[in-house]
Amino acid sequence: MNAMNTLRSAVRGRVLLPGDTGFDTAHRPWNLAVEQPVAAVVEAADAGDVAALVRYARSAGLGVAVQPNGHGASGRAAGTILLRTGRLDTLEIDAAARRARVGAGVPSGRVQAAAAAHGLTGLPGSSPVVSVAGVALGGGLSWFGRAHGWVADAVTAFDVVDAEGRQRHVTAASDPDLFWALRGGGGDFAVVTSLELSLHPAPRLFGGRVLWQAEHAPAVMDAYRQITAAAPEELTVWLDLLHFPGSAPMVAVDATYLGGQDAARDLLAPLDRLARPLSDSRRVMAVSELGGITAEPTDPGPGLSRAELLTELDDAAAKTLLADPIAPLLSVQVRHLGGAFTRPSDTPQGPLTEPYALYLFGIPADPRTAAAVAARQRGLAEALPVSGRKPFTFLNPAETAADAFAPAALARLRAIKHHHDPHNVFRSNFPVSD
Repeated sequence: MNAMNTLRSAVRGRVLLPGDTGFDTAHRPWNLAVEQPVAAVVEAADAGDVAALVRYARSAGLGVAVQPNGHGASGRAAGTILLRTGRLDTLEIDAAARRARVGAGVPSGRVQAAAAAHGLTGLPGSSPVVSVAGVALGGGLSWFGRAHGWVADAVTAFDVVDAEGRQRHVTAASDPDLFWALRGGGGDFAVVTSLELSLHPAPRLFGGRVLWQAEHAPAVMDAYRQITAAAPEELTVWLDLLHFPGSAPMVAVDATYLGGQDAARDLLAPLDRLARPLSDSRRVMAVSELGGITAEPTDPGPGLSRAELLTELDDAAAKTLLADPIAPLLSVQVRHLGGAFTRPSDTPQGPLTEPYALYLFGIPADPRTAAAVAARQRGLAEALPVSGRKPFTFLNPAETAADAFAPAALARLRAIKHHHDPHNVFRSNFPVSD
């Protein structure tokens, strides 16, 4: 406890210890089903404060776990100093160069709003509240990944604090190994305080959700498969089987198209030949409005997830997905991949050749429900044509980095970890050495 008490004088940001007012809230991850018994929480004032914290932790023999807001927490941060980087909120847009400088605490929605003013876009996922840095460190699946690849592919530089507490600017030229590892290998190698990433032109965007009663799921699935079989890279379409508490089962199709409304409606025409939907929110929109398509929760809550990559979505796979109600799951989501994801990528993820991603989600309201959710997820995964590989940002607490990376990439990541952080100061959500 003495070491923890002296922590207050080592940094300028707020320090919370167990028993302090606010600690119980500050140490919780986004997923409230994950226990995170950390030794302290530090809300860094700036990059210099991060460096001071790392130097302190290294001298005290303590680990540092970095979480802007706790997305992706796995429960592996026990006994560490939990570093919150929310105050590292610098955001600069260079419209002429199509580049953004993004602080570690900046959420995706804020980047999108700033870029939209210039007819540009980053590579946002489904949620506007997830930090750009966290997504990039995990590779990152974006609405526009079919057109532009992994979120990590767009990163051109990192500002970091290394394991000795030094502030450094890392590029492919200055430190190719560390740069490679940070672009999708997780947070095991350094604390990212900001990053630079390329923006992409997005003068026009059409998107939204179409929602039907579950009885129409077979026809919706057929239309979804027809659309994705011929989709250009500018079009991304996801299918969602939904069953919210207190509501009847439903099926939805979510879509974005980097282009005009007429072309988008032509590409999505099979949806218009289906039964009348419960709702249809498709419209011309700004890239800053993407978070409203799936309307994911913007506040923490408990959840159990499992992700897989599908090698195909043939008749047998479609039949398996629709054979039984999804309960006790709340959602079964199929994301169309392909396009730029399949091209070479100098990142730990490498090219993503599986054509679809599957994401299964339920709420563990009690131990019995949690077991039923896990069993339903396992049963679906075992019955479908999955590759066995997992997207890193979709890993759940029962999984490890070995589930996301090919053996050669994992071996290289471990070697970089040993070189840059031999004393294991940094404890990521999914350590590469596990």
